[in-house]
Amino acid sequence: MLETILEIYQDEDLLIADGFDEAIIGIDDSSMRIIYSVAKCIHILEKDMETIDAVEYFGYNVKGAYVGDKTPIWCEDFF
Repeated sequence: MLETILEIYQDEDLLIADGFDEAIIGIDDSSMRIIYSVAKCIHILEKDMETIDAVEYFGYNVKGAYVGDKTPIWCEDFF
């Protein structure tokens, strides 16, 4: 998905969340923000930690981080 988005929107300055490429589910073309699946992000984190720790880490360190106008959109698609 990321490769396709980067190819289509090659002239845009997109913000990519490190380590979560497999969780990308689309792009909001009005704000040019990448959309991530929260469930997929949690599954990625579960490779290195328990589920409760992954949920807590994601909420505080990933979803809770504001990095400007291009901050990704986190789709709450649940497990």
